[in-house]
Amino acid sequence: MTANGRMPTLYIPHGGGPSFFMQKGDELGGPGAWDAQADYLRGLAASLGVKPKAVLVVSAHWEERRPTVNVQANPGMLFDYYGFPDYTYRLKYPAPGEPALAARVRALLTAAGIDSGEEAARGFDHGVFIPFLLIYPEANMPIVELSLVANLDAATHLAIGRALAPLRDDGVLIVGSGMSYHNLRAMMSGDPNANAASTRFDSWLTETIEDSDTKSRDAKLADWRHAPDGIASHPRAEHLLPLHVAAGAAGADRGKRTYADHVLGKAQSGFRFG
Repeated sequence: MTANGRMPTLYIPHGGGPSFFMQKGDELGGPGAWDAQADYLRGLAASLGVKPKAVLVVSAHWEERRPTVNVQANPGMLFDYYGFPDYTYRLKYPAPGEPALAARVRALLTAAGIDSGEEAARGFDHGVFIPFLLIYPEANMPIVELSLVANLDAATHLAIGRALAPLRDDGVLIVGSGMSYHNLRAMMSGDPNANAASTRFDSWLTETIEDSDTKSRDAKLADWRHAPDGIASHPRAEHLLPLHVAAGAAGADRGKRTYADHVLGKAQSGFRFG
């Protein structure tokens, strides 16, 4: 919790498919490739200092024409990764939803002039259940999932975050779940040029998030495509934009990098605001 009694906002990496739960010999990228990231996620709950009343997760793996909220009391599972061993499709995460929070999310978006929708059948995608199996493994934390907007516009997602900021005063943890580097073609290549590009973008991203001028921070995030190696690191923006929602909800609260590692040679970071 922040000094003013609000919950912080987070931008977390959610790994590569079910990477944290691969058995020996099946590891994506080899043994230990994702260990530091998994350890970071396991430590997040304790790092908050207080248990949230609920969590709102913006996942890179859900896009709709307008921001759409999962309103179910008991969401199921959506195994939206492909080509992994059978046992990775038997993972379970029976965390409850929170219809009242879903309604509050829609009300805040409406008050900000943002049209929204609701979803009553979709299960938690792996941008939710994979990291939260490590963050809250007991699956007893109410979780509501919110989609991205399919236009993938940076300013739109900053505005969504700003609209949802009051949730922080209600004890709700707002989490953007993505990856700070997400170029799948380059990720597995081992190309040293791609490794260097990821480092340059990661340096820019960290400097931007930690900018003491939060208005400047948000302006830079809105223009992220002109960052050093921005497009090379995110040919498509869906894994970056959950960060924009977290930053928008942060308001004047400064950000800081709380996780930094190289996975398969690519720089990856996680951030906290407030």
